Amino acid sequence: MNTDSDFEIFMVATPGLESVLCAEAQARGFTNPTPVKGGVTVAGGWPEVWRANLEMRGATRILARVASFRAFHLAQLDKRARRVPWADFLRADVPVRVEVSCKGSRIYHAGAAAQRIQRAIAEELGAPIIREAPEAGEPGVSIKARIDDDLCTISVDSSGESLHKRNHKEAVHKAPMRETLASLFLRHCGYDGREPVPVVDPMCGSGTFPIEAAEIAAGLKPGRSRSFAFEQLAGFDPAVWQGLRAAGTVTEPAVRFYGSDRDAGAIAMSRANAERAGVSVWTDFRQHSVSDLVAPEGPPGLVIVNPPYGARLGTDRKALVPLYHALGQTLKQGFAGWRVAVITNEPSLAQATELPFGEGGVSVSNGGLRVTLHLTGALG
Repeated sequence: MNTDSDFEIFMVATPGLESVLCAEAQARGFTNPTPVKGGVTVAGGWPEVWRANLEMRGATRILARVASFRAFHLAQLDKRARRVPWADFLRADVPVRVEVSCKGSRIYHAGAAAQRIQRAIAEELGAPIIREAPEAGEPGVSIKARIDDDLCTISVDSSGESLHKRNHKEAVHKAPMRETLASLFLRHCGYDGREPVPVVDPMCGSGTFPIEAAEIAAGLKPGRSRSFAFEQLAGFDPAVWQGLRAAGTVTEPAVRFYGSDRDAGAIAMSRANAERAGVSVWTDFRQHSVSDLVAPEGPPGLVIVNPPYGARLGTDRKALVPLYHALGQTLKQGFAGWRVAVITNEPSLAQATELPFGEGGVSVSNGGLRVTLHLTGALG
């Protein structure tokens, strides 16, 4: 594998938050980050692919775009797929899976296209082909081919399992927020860990927001505890990889990060997850109701909360109105100077808080539900 030549790297984003992921890529020093539909492109080589997997908090996965060519029919796809230098990045002893999507192209049968690319890899490289996704921990690399307007783009899925799986959250509460989405929401709210800003989540579930905020403030790398598909690619250099993992320093955050929940099981989960993530000393989780919430001592910061909403937990929406109202009253009375972010799929529930949210609010899909993050300025 030639680690010197640059190619396009595609960082997959939660649709609707591409610009937020782009800001993160820029802050982390990647070359020419550009927001596009569904993600962010940057330029780089394999070391940048490895670093993106290790450091990017908001990306769902990292794709290395290793080849592209025009293909107007299956025979042409077969011929040109054989010219791709597969041995530059694939190993003959590692199984390969091929996924194809077709859009607006003369080649429209994704299954037939996948067969041609699979055959090219098997016959030119000799690698075994797998028809199903590799199980967690099993060897296997995925090749993703997109045929769009007759242009075939070949990408290597360098991540393997989705990047929200960081190997810290063993305990999960009902309807959890994925870490990748939580980090993008925090950045959208202006939180990047550089300023001493405390974060409070009064319905913390399994602790995702306080743990994520603490990791960001401490400078911990999100991929530090897991393995990646790129470790099975040709030319992977363990020494360079270990150097990347060891680079940087952990900073003692100047503030703490707080979670509370009325469910004792949720608090036990949060504490266990914080311990596994190595941030328990900087986080504080307590069991109590929303109406008993008080602002921690110190500077005002950010309250961010993903409360229950009807479609998420199978609850009657009207039954949740008092909870949202209590949340709003508690924050208005006790959190002067703090900003508040509330995530919900029901505008009426956000309105029930009576908090002064700004216009609009970013809207994304979370677990198949359309949710909106509503954000206030500093409360009076």
